[in-house]
Amino acid sequence: MPLSLTPSERDALLVHLFFIVLCAIVLLLPVPLLVGPRLFVLVLAYNLLIPVVGYWRNHSNWLSLWLLVFLISLFMIFPDWFLADPLGILVFLPDGFPKVGPVSGYMLGLWAIPLFIIVFLGQRITERFNTIHAYGVVAVVSFLIFTGAEAGLTFVWHAQNVFMIGPVALYIIVPELILGLSTYWTYSFLKENPRWWNLFAAFFLMLLYLGSACFFHLLINKIIFGF
Repeated sequence: MPLSLTPSERDALLVHLFFIVLCAIVLLLPVPLLVGPRLFVLVLAYNLLIPVVGYWRNHSNWLSLWLLVFLISLFMIFPDWFLADPLGILVFLPDGFPKVGPVSGYMLGLWAIPLFIIVFLGQRITERFNTIHAYGVVAVVSFLIFTGAEAGLTFVWHAQNVFMIGPVALYIIVPELILGLSTYWTYSFLKENPRWWNLFAAFFLMLLYLGSACFFHLLINKIIFGF
């Protein structure tokens, strides 16, 4: 017998279906607008949709999760900046949108999108099954989303001077898995605690990602493959 959706799950499904349609419209709209402003519109729309619909529909879990992942996304400008300059292994292409250092400005909110989806799914699996199943789902979904983004958004950014599997830099796969899993664990730990703890948690998750990215860059690109 199929499982019925809770109101929170149903609303999340509808919001993300709406966002997929919005993505298609904004990215394919035949107007003279570069990809950077288009992505900014989508990032802004998502980061308004989640808290507004969450508040309107009284989904307090949406609001607490969005706050954490949005703060993480703000801090993630620093790992992206470091990988782009001084390491020079990540390149953000000219896309018509202002940059923060070498990083396109909309990246300040972009990371919130995959992280919200990953942790939301993990929480649903925890409630329906158990935590062990949830960590498995979080790992698989993190791999699919982040690897898909690395492969599908090469017109926005791309890796260079590293070992690649097709368009995907091998060294970044594990740090992104760690980010997905650690964000899920952090939200599970913090959701009953004061909201201001999210600021410190987001900062340390950024440091965890930055450190793991540097470690696997050294291990895979420098030590193993000699780039």
